[in-house]
Amino acid sequence: QVQLVESGGGLVQPGGSLRLSCTSSTIIFSLNVMGWFRQAPGKERELVAKITGGGNTEYADSVKGRFTISGDFAKNTVELQMDGLKPEDTAVYYCATGMKTWRPMDYWGNGTLVTVSS
Repeated sequence: QVQLVESGGGLVQPGGSLRLSCTSSTIIFSLNVMGWFRQAPGKERELVAKITGGGNTEYADSVKGRFTISGDFAKNTVELQMDGLKPEDTAVYYCATGMKTWRPMDYWGNGTLVTVSS
């Protein structure tokens, strides 16, 4: 059973930075996409950023220019560097990985809370 574990969440002031990391209990060599999603209170879960095995990245418009995703497919690890954080970035952040870029993610972590507040 694949377990993804996120770390790096916490409380940060507006304008600050955090780096989220995600590791996997099992190495899956057929992964083709890894990403980060978030869910704010009262809102649906949304894609924040994802990266493919070919190195292509995709970001939500709301985080472009502020967040950077990176990953190591051989190690099944993915990170999210978050700079210029805003209160509206407050959410539970989930990492996820998948076999196919055009299908929903196959594996999910339990999430890490990011709170942006002064």
